Amino acid sequence: MEQATRIVLIRHGETAWNRATRIQGHTDVPLSPLGLAQAERVAEALAEEPFAAIYSSDLSRARQTAQALARIHELDVRLDAGLRERAFGRFEGLSWSEIDQGYPEDAARWRRREPDFAVGGGESLISFSERCLAAARRAAAAHPGQSIALVAHGGVLDCLYRAATRAALDTPRSWLLGNATINRLLATVDGFTLVGWNDDRHLAGLSADDMAA
Repeated sequence: MEQATRIVLIRHGETAWNRATRIQGHTDVPLSPLGLAQAERVAEALAEEPFAAIYSSDLSRARQTAQALARIHELDVRLDAGLRERAFGRFEGLSWSEIDQGYPEDAARWRRREPDFAVGGGESLISFSERCLAAARRAAAAHPGQSIALVAHGGVLDCLYRAATRAALDTPRSWLLGNATINRLLATVDGFTLVGWNDDRHLAGLSADDMAA
Protein backbone atom coordinates (compact mmCIF):
# COMPACT_ATOMS: atom_id res chain seq x y z
CA MET A 1 0.00 0.00 0.00
CA GLU A 2 1.30 3.43 -0.92
CA GLN A 3 2.29 5.65 1.99
CA ALA A 4 1.28 9.29 1.94
CA THR A 5 3.73 12.09 2.69
CA ARG A 6 2.55 14.55 5.34
CA ILE A 7 3.38 18.11 4.31
CA VAL A 8 3.46 21.09 6.65
CA LEU A 9 3.39 24.11 4.36
CA ILE A 10 4.56 27.44 5.76
CA ARG A 11 4.55 30.88 4.19
CA HIS A 12 7.56 32.99 5.13
CA GLY A 13 7.29 35.61 7.87
CA GLU A 14 6.39 39.18 7.07
CA THR A 15 8.70 41.54 5.18
CA ALA A 16 8.66 45.32 4.95
CA TRP A 17 7.39 44.94 1.37
CA ASN A 18 4.48 42.79 2.56
CA ARG A 19 3.43 45.58 4.89
CA ALA A 20 3.80 48.18 2.13
CA THR A 21 1.86 45.94 -0.34
CA ARG A 22 4.82 45.89 -2.72
CA ILE A 23 5.16 42.98 -5.14
CA GLN A 24 8.23 40.91 -4.27
CA GLY A 25 8.32 38.03 -6.72
CA HIS A 26 11.95 36.98 -7.19
CA THR A 27 13.28 40.17 -5.54
CA ASP A 28 15.25 38.99 -2.51
CA VAL A 29 13.68 40.88 0.39
CA PRO A 30 14.66 39.77 3.94
CA LEU A 31 12.30 39.34 6.88
CA SER A 32 11.33 42.36 8.94
CA PRO A 33 11.74 42.29 12.76
CA LEU A 34 8.13 41.12 12.96
CA GLY A 35 8.83 38.45 10.34
CA LEU A 36 11.79 37.15 12.33
CA ALA A 37 9.62 36.94 15.45
CA GLN A 38 6.93 35.11 13.45
CA ALA A 39 9.54 32.64 12.22
CA GLU A 40 10.55 31.85 15.79
CA ARG A 41 6.90 31.41 16.81
CA VAL A 42 6.08 29.00 14.02
CA ALA A 43 9.26 27.04 14.74
CA GLU A 44 8.27 26.71 18.40
CA ALA A 45 4.74 25.66 17.43
CA LEU A 46 6.19 22.86 15.28
CA ALA A 47 8.90 21.77 17.71
CA GLU A 48 7.32 18.34 18.26
CA GLU A 49 6.57 17.66 14.60
CA PRO A 50 8.53 14.58 13.41
CA PHE A 51 10.09 16.17 10.34
CA ALA A 52 12.29 14.02 8.14
CA ALA A 53 13.36 17.05 6.09
CA ILE A 54 12.85 20.80 5.73
CA TYR A 55 12.65 22.25 2.22
CA SER A 56 12.65 25.95 1.40
CA SER A 57 12.67 28.44 -1.41
CA ASP A 58 16.16 29.88 -1.80
CA LEU A 59 14.93 33.47 -1.36
CA SER A 60 15.98 35.10 1.93
CA ARG A 61 12.52 35.58 3.41
CA ALA A 62 11.70 31.88 3.09
CA ARG A 63 15.20 30.70 3.95
CA GLN A 64 15.28 32.75 7.18
CA THR A 65 11.90 31.32 8.19
CA ALA A 66 13.06 27.77 7.45
CA GLN A 67 16.30 28.26 9.38
CA ALA A 68 14.39 29.00 12.59
CA LEU A 69 12.59 25.67 12.19
CA ALA A 70 15.78 23.83 11.21
CA ARG A 71 17.61 24.98 14.36
CA ILE A 72 14.98 23.44 16.62
CA HIS A 73 14.94 20.17 14.68
CA GLU A 74 18.71 20.06 14.09
CA LEU A 75 18.17 19.57 10.38
CA ASP A 76 19.70 21.24 7.34
CA VAL A 77 17.50 23.40 5.13
CA ARG A 78 17.23 21.92 1.63
CA LEU A 79 16.98 24.86 -0.77
CA ASP A 80 14.94 24.50 -3.95
CA ALA A 81 14.50 27.38 -6.39
CA GLY A 82 11.40 25.58 -7.65
CA LEU A 83 9.65 26.81 -4.49
CA ARG A 84 10.29 30.48 -5.31
CA GLU A 85 7.47 32.97 -5.60
CA ARG A 86 6.09 33.72 -9.06
CA ALA A 87 8.31 36.06 -11.08
CA PHE A 88 6.43 39.32 -11.65
CA GLY A 89 8.83 41.08 -14.01
CA ARG A 90 8.29 44.83 -14.15
CA PHE A 91 5.67 44.66 -11.37
CA GLU A 92 8.33 43.81 -8.78
CA GLY A 93 8.98 46.61 -6.31
CA LEU A 94 5.69 48.34 -7.13
CA SER A 95 2.70 48.65 -4.83
CA TRP A 96 -0.73 47.48 -5.96
CA SER A 97 -1.87 51.08 -6.46
CA GLU A 98 1.26 51.90 -8.50
CA ILE A 99 0.58 48.89 -10.73
CA ASP A 100 -3.04 49.99 -11.23
CA GLN A 101 -1.94 53.52 -12.14
CA GLY A 102 1.09 52.66 -14.27
CA TYR A 103 -0.10 49.52 -16.05
CA PRO A 104 -3.91 49.52 -15.98
CA GLU A 105 -4.38 46.95 -18.77
CA ASP A 106 -1.80 44.55 -17.34
CA ALA A 107 -3.25 45.10 -13.86
CA ALA A 108 -6.72 44.14 -15.07
CA ARG A 109 -5.44 40.92 -16.67
CA TRP A 110 -3.44 40.11 -13.53
CA ARG A 111 -6.45 40.65 -11.26
CA ARG A 112 -8.62 38.49 -13.55
CA ARG A 113 -6.08 35.71 -13.01
CA GLU A 114 -5.71 34.97 -16.71
CA PRO A 115 -3.73 31.69 -16.61
CA ASP A 116 -1.56 32.41 -19.65
CA PHE A 117 -0.85 36.09 -18.86
CA ALA A 118 2.75 36.97 -17.99
CA VAL A 119 3.73 40.55 -17.23
CA GLY A 120 6.91 41.63 -19.01
CA GLY A 121 9.83 39.59 -17.65
CA GLY A 122 7.58 37.46 -15.45
CA GLU A 123 5.87 34.07 -15.38
CA SER A 124 2.35 33.07 -16.34
CA LEU A 125 0.17 31.40 -13.72
CA ILE A 126 0.35 28.19 -15.74
CA SER A 127 4.15 28.01 -15.83
CA PHE A 128 4.47 29.16 -12.21
CA SER A 129 1.99 26.57 -10.97
CA GLU A 130 3.71 23.79 -12.93
CA ARG A 131 7.08 24.80 -11.47
CA CYS A 132 6.13 24.97 -7.81
CA LEU A 133 3.86 21.89 -7.87
CA ALA A 134 6.69 19.89 -9.47
CA ALA A 135 9.01 20.98 -6.64
CA ALA A 136 6.46 19.96 -4.01
CA ARG A 137 5.92 16.59 -5.71
CA ARG A 138 9.68 15.95 -5.82
CA ALA A 139 10.03 16.65 -2.11
CA ALA A 140 7.00 14.53 -1.21
CA ALA A 141 8.14 11.60 -3.36
CA ALA A 142 11.47 11.50 -1.52
CA HIS A 143 9.76 10.94 1.85
CA PRO A 144 6.86 8.46 1.59
CA GLY A 145 5.26 7.81 4.97
CA GLN A 146 7.13 10.71 6.56
CA SER A 147 6.50 14.35 7.48
CA ILE A 148 8.27 17.21 5.74
CA ALA A 149 8.15 20.99 5.96
CA LEU A 150 7.94 23.18 2.86
CA VAL A 151 8.69 26.86 3.48
CA ALA A 152 7.69 29.04 0.56
CA HIS A 153 5.60 32.02 -0.54
CA GLY A 154 1.99 33.12 -0.80
CA GLY A 155 1.76 32.26 -4.48
CA VAL A 156 3.17 28.77 -3.88
CA LEU A 157 0.70 28.18 -1.05
CA ASP A 158 -2.09 29.34 -3.35
CA CYS A 159 -1.08 26.86 -6.09
CA LEU A 160 -0.92 23.97 -3.62
CA TYR A 161 -4.29 24.89 -2.12
CA ARG A 162 -5.79 24.89 -5.61
CA ALA A 163 -4.18 21.55 -6.43
CA ALA A 164 -5.50 20.02 -3.19
CA THR A 165 -9.04 21.36 -3.62
CA ARG A 166 -9.16 21.04 -7.43
CA ALA A 167 -9.80 24.77 -7.80
CA ALA A 168 -8.93 26.23 -11.21
CA LEU A 169 -6.12 28.76 -11.55
CA ASP A 170 -8.57 31.49 -12.54
CA THR A 171 -11.00 30.86 -9.67
CA PRO A 172 -11.17 33.98 -7.44
CA ARG A 173 -9.32 33.39 -4.18
CA SER A 174 -11.50 33.03 -1.07
CA TRP A 175 -8.89 31.48 1.25
CA LEU A 176 -6.24 33.13 3.42
CA LEU A 177 -2.47 32.99 2.87
CA GLY A 178 -1.15 34.38 6.15
CA ASN A 179 2.51 34.95 6.88
CA ALA A 180 4.06 32.22 9.08
CA THR A 181 0.82 30.23 9.28
CA ILE A 182 0.68 26.44 9.45
CA ASN A 183 -0.99 24.61 6.57
CA ARG A 184 -1.26 20.83 6.19
CA LEU A 185 -1.53 18.59 3.14
CA LEU A 186 -1.18 14.93 2.29
CA ALA A 187 0.65 13.95 -0.90
CA THR A 188 0.29 10.69 -2.80
CA VAL A 189 0.84 9.65 -6.41
CA ASP A 190 -2.78 10.71 -6.98
CA GLY A 191 -2.12 14.29 -5.90
CA PHE A 192 -2.53 16.55 -2.88
CA THR A 193 -5.28 16.49 -0.25
CA LEU A 194 -6.10 19.37 2.09
CA VAL A 195 -5.91 18.57 5.82
CA GLY A 196 -5.77 21.99 7.53
CA TRP A 197 -5.28 25.60 6.49
CA ASN A 198 -4.05 28.96 7.80
CA ASP A 199 -3.58 28.01 11.46
CA ASP A 200 -2.26 31.19 13.07
CA ARG A 201 -2.90 30.54 16.77
CA HIS A 202 0.83 30.56 17.51
CA LEU A 203 1.08 34.17 16.30
CA ALA A 204 -1.35 35.58 18.88
CA GLY A 205 -0.13 38.81 20.42
CA LEU A 206 2.57 39.59 17.86
CA SER A 207 2.43 42.98 16.16
CA ALA A 208 4.71 45.26 14.19
CA ASP A 209 4.27 47.95 16.87
CA ASP A 210 5.78 45.62 19.47
CA MET A 211 8.80 44.96 17.23
CA ALA A 212 9.40 48.70 16.76
CA ALA A 213 9.28 49.45 20.49
